[in-house]
Amino acid sequence: MALTDFFRINLPYGIAKNENGHWMAFNREYLPIGFSEEGVKRNFNINSVSEFPVHTFYKGMTDDFLLKLGWGGEDSITRKDDGEIITVFFYNDATNPRNQSKDIPELWNNYFERLKLLSSKERK
Repeated sequence: MALTDFFRINLPYGIAKNENGHWMAFNREYLPIGFSEEGVKRNFNINSVSEFPVHTFYKGMTDDFLLKLGWGGEDSITRKDDGEIITVFFYNDATNPRNQSKDIPELWNNYFERLKLLSSKERK
């Protein structure tokens, strides 16, 4: 099923790093933000983000910084076997500001604080 709302299509669920150290923001279907087509989903692999020209190398993406971006420390990241962080998730089902039965400003604030923090990074 394709995504149908602005939040899930156009706002990042997280970021993923490719083999060249470049980062790409992805949506709830693990596609680059703005993408929601089924054909794209079938041909896309989150572990090969270099296939899409929507990735950037940023300065200062240290482990400490990446852990601050995630919704919950180690639970909000994935690592390669060597320990390198390759995926950071900005929210999960419990912290998703869009999934709640009532508007919870704190969840929106936490989400946007993560985006503000990431927005502080400059392209290398």
